[in-house]
Amino acid sequence: MASTHGIDPRAFDDPRNHYPTDDEFYASDRPADRDLPEDRPRGGGSSTTVKHRGTWATAALVAGVVLLILVGIALFP
Repeated sequence: MASTHGIDPRAFDDPRNHYPTDDEFYASDRPADRDLPEDRPRGGGSSTTVKHRGTWATAALVAGVVLLILVGIALFP
């Protein structure tokens, strides 16, 4: 069994024992023109900044959740 794939030498002629090289294997499903256009081109977009929710809105949301938990604990001890 001197083969790199561990094939019995008596079975070398069997077509099921044909193993492609790495280059053949990975090239089999690639198109001839592998360069695809970018779906999201970099740069050149609009220069408007993204507006996020203010810190007061986030603080109010957190305070509301904490208050809801405290009211739930107080009503159902």
